[in-house]
Amino acid sequence: MNTDFSPEDRKAWMSLLAQADETQLAVLWRDFADVDAADTARDPGFDWLRPPEAGGVMVRGRMGAVGAPFNLGEMTVTRCALTLHDGTVGHGYVQGRSKPKAEIAAKIDALMQTDAAADLRAAVLVPLQAKGQARKEARAAKAAATKVEFFTMVRGED
Repeated sequence: MNTDFSPEDRKAWMSLLAQADETQLAVLWRDFADVDAADTARDPGFDWLRPPEAGGVMVRGRMGAVGAPFNLGEMTVTRCALTLHDGTVGHGYVQGRSKPKAEIAAKIDALMQTDAAADLRAAVLVPLQAKGQARKEARAAKAAATKVEFFTMVRGED
């Protein structure tokens, strides 16, 4: 079991998995798990603690991030929890109703707590992070293209 990560590290990879495109995540996971069929640590055996289930959660917000909290609305979330045969527990929480995405997220969460973390980070998390950053930059560039500059001309009158 690998304990060389902080709660902030885990929060970061869980967030990345939750926000990842489902198709890209599935492809990266399949490529990672199928690298060597003889290496059972790549796609380990597990038992469900909580099988994937969809439900609703209330999303809360604050005005200006400092005001009184208010209920913004509901959102569908799929969650699951599993334990690897070595006892490592992984959780998956994803937006929407995708049970396969939640399962992959839980497996990755569990494996990131083992000695497979470095290989998994390079094969799955780094490409997901790069794709997310590219998507963010494209959105920012699109927004910047619509930026309007307002200015006031100084008239020569006093």
